[in-house]
Amino acid sequence: MIAFTRANTYFKNLNTELLGLSVDSNPSHLAWIYDIYCKTGIKVSFPIIADRNGEIARKYGMISSDISNTETVRNVFVIDDKGIIRTILIYPMNIGRFIPEIIRIVQALQMADCSKCSTAANWMPNQPVIVPIPKTYEQLEKRIAEINQEKNGINWYLTFKEPPKECIKDSKNNN
Repeated sequence: MIAFTRANTYFKNLNTELLGLSVDSNPSHLAWIYDIYCKTGIKVSFPIIADRNGEIARKYGMISSDISNTETVRNVFVIDDKGIIRTILIYPMNIGRFIPEIIRIVQALQMADCSKCSTAANWMPNQPVIVPIPKTYEQLEKRIAEINQEKNGINWYLTFKEPPKECIKDSKNNN
């Protein structure tokens, strides 16, 4: 909760909202939040849903019967504005989440959606994106000519381009 609270500004700049889910009670959540504040001065900046009977956690596969019938594994879901789960990360209970990778995933999803392209392995913001493969032989020939001229790919099936300016998020201006 502390790490996500510290990163909440980054998520907000990406038009992303954080939401916690726990099988503990609301009084337990209040105690955690208060204790975190008393010990660190950090105010948890996002809501935490109390899922006492584990109904939501079970529907999302957050309770692993191999580990426990009541304790959740450490899941992260990236859910888009249409309610579609786009990414699921599952961390063992003894491993902390890696916030920079979660932010990068959100950025990559947003870039892929905006540019109608793909992001490569190890893609980072502002790096080139992968152009969709041609759908016809004529487009394939055009793509090969483009690659030969612009040196922007390996072959017709792996061509890169700079991300469109309208898809680049400026963290200072939140656009």
